[in-house]
Amino acid sequence: MGSMVFTLLVTGLSTSTIITMSSHHWLLAWLGLELNTLCMLPLIFKKRHPRATEATTKYFLVQATAAAIILLASTLNAWQTGQWNITNTNSNMPIALLYTSLALKLGLAPAHLWYIEILQGTTTSTALIITTWQKIAPLTLIYMLHSHMHTNILLCLGLLSTLTGAWTGLNQTQVRKVLAASSIAHVGWIVTALALQQTLATVTLIIYITMTTSIFMTFIFSSTKTLQDMGTAWSTTPPLLASALMTLMSLGGLPPLTGFLPKWLILKELTTSGFTPLSTALALSSLPAIYFYIRMAYITMLTTPPNTTNTEQKWRFKSPNHMIAPLSLMLSMIMLPLTPLLYMTV
Repeated sequence: MGSMVFTLLVTGLSTSTIITMSSHHWLLAWLGLELNTLCMLPLIFKKRHPRATEATTKYFLVQATAAAIILLASTLNAWQTGQWNITNTNSNMPIALLYTSLALKLGLAPAHLWYIEILQGTTTSTALIITTWQKIAPLTLIYMLHSHMHTNILLCLGLLSTLTGAWTGLNQTQVRKVLAASSIAHVGWIVTALALQQTLATVTLIIYITMTTSIFMTFIFSSTKTLQDMGTAWSTTPPLLASALMTLMSLGGLPPLTGFLPKWLILKELTTSGFTPLSTALALSSLPAIYFYIRMAYITMLTTPPNTTNTEQKWRFKSPNHMIAPLSLMLSMIMLPLTPLLYMTV
């Protein structure tokens, strides 16, 4: 029964995203976003804990507010232009409202405060869905409205999000909060890429989803929830943990790993477009993020005592085999040589 409910929820998520992507009508796009929100609520509440109840309530209020703003913007646009087509959104007031609503749905700064608390109140698997799948529908609307949005506003939102995500993750001790701050920063990079070139934004989104999925799957398998848990997580499966540490470095954007690819291309596009100060600020914003990724790696590997601990050596027992974890981990580390193929064909 539980697996059937989960399948229905995932089907609802897929259907709502397809409706949002394939439609050019504002009401159908709004309907897809609402279906997306309603399908996520049972997944967040599945934990049956007061913190999960609080996270569910916050998520519903935030997403309902953003959907109401989208409905208001589409109604104003239809009143001014006489059309409900998404591509005919030309007025300044609807565009400004859409900036607010989509930033709220994506967790972009300065509308990011709800995002960290909701991820902390859910399970790790649900947090994986929120940080990856739930980004697709709002970003699809930004793709459709790309020609009507102001480039400078998107660049400012991207820079503010990268700075906010980098500094927010410095003082966190919970793994889900650290990954939430990482998600805020990476969505800022995606929005910055979207302001420059849609192909570059697509590559950045694919790589972000790949890296985030791999690191979340690792933490799910090792039952890691805090930074202190990472000190004993090596007993679960050492090869998996070693690959996860390389994935953390990839999330930070260190070469020659996969995460260096989108940041390198975005900084190159910004420099060639004449946004050298912005590219410098984005590059500097990556330094705090690299610091808390290195801190996680240090706690995991370099603080392991040389003597025998009281931790049960779990690698001696049979561990569950999931193909998605090693595949995503490999893609998170070795995709840099595929840069020309990805950038030219996507």
